Amino acid sequence: MKCQAYLFFGGRCEQALQFYERTLGARITELMRFSDAPPMAGDGCGPGQMPPEQIMHATIRIGDDVIMAADGMPGDSARPAGFALALTVDDAAGAQRVFDALGDGGEVRMPLGPTFFAQQFGIVADRFGVSWMVVLPA
Repeated sequence: MKCQAYLFFGGRCEQALQFYERTLGARITELMRFSDAPPMAGDGCGPGQMPPEQIMHATIRIGDDVIMAADGMPGDSARPAGFALALTVDDAAGAQRVFDALGDGGEVRMPLGPTFFAQQFGIVADRFGVSWMVVLPA
């Protein structure tokens, strides 16, 4: 059994994936647009029922982990809430680089710094509203 995060970007999925490629070195391993789907009756996924250029499903790899993503349904532009993705880094320079990159256009929720449980820890919401906890373990 696996449990993987599936993020919805309210029509900004392609921008988010490109951002994660640049900032985290993510690799897009799968990308399917609504235009790639066969005609389907009544399920809401077929061409003509959704904007053809929007992303129906994508998979990205960040390090050893996989995150799935999509644009979501039209009009569904709710910001992600109630969770954060934890990103464990190998050194202080990497922690600062990733924290600053994710925070570009986003919001620092807890500045990166030492804590009793980690050499470095901080929380930042990226420009797409996804919360990231950047951790350099003790």
